[in-house]
Amino acid sequence: MSRQSNRTADNRRVSSELLTLTYGAFVSQLLKDYESDESVNKQLDTMGYNIGIRIVEDYLARTSVRRCGDLRETADKIVKDGFKHYLGVAPTIQGMTHNEFSLVLDSNPLTEFVELPQSHANLQFSNIICGALRGALEAVHLQIDAQFVQDTLRGDPATEIRVKFIKRIEETLPPGED
Repeated sequence: MSRQSNRTADNRRVSSELLTLTYGAFVSQLLKDYESDESVNKQLDTMGYNIGIRIVEDYLARTSVRRCGDLRETADKIVKDGFKHYLGVAPTIQGMTHNEFSLVLDSNPLTEFVELPQSHANLQFSNIICGALRGALEAVHLQIDAQFVQDTLRGDPATEIRVKFIKRIEETLPPGED
C-alpha cells in the first residue's frame, strides 16, 4: 500500500514538473509570435478563459456540488477544489469583502523554474490563471475581474491574485426556446 502512495506522489510531482516546463516553453513561443508583452498577456488570459470554462464542465460532471450561496463559499470552492485539484496548490483567501477577495499563493507551480527577463517587465507570466478564474466563474454565471497584485517573479514575497465580483449573469435561453 505504501508503494502505491509513493508512486502516486511521484506521478503528481512528475506531472507538475511537466506542466511547469511545458507552460514555460509555451509562453516563450508566444513571446516570439507576438510583438508586445501586453499582446501575450491578452492571449494567456483568453486561453485561460477557455480552459476555465472546460474545467467547470469537468468539475461539475465529476461532483455533485450544489450552487454556492455567496462569494465566500465560491472562494472556498475555488481554493479547496479548483486550485488543489488542477494545480496541486491551495492558496489562502485574504482580504474578503462583500464583493472581492485575494488568493495568495506561497508558491506558483507555473513559475517554478522561471526567471523573468528585464526586457519583459510587463509580462504577466501566469495570466492564464486569471483567465481560467474568469472563464470558470462566468460558466456558473458570475462575472468577475481577476488581476495579479503581487508576483514572486517580480520579487514579491508571494503571488496574489485579486478577484473582484462584478455581477451575476442572468441565464438566458436562445430565441424560440422556453
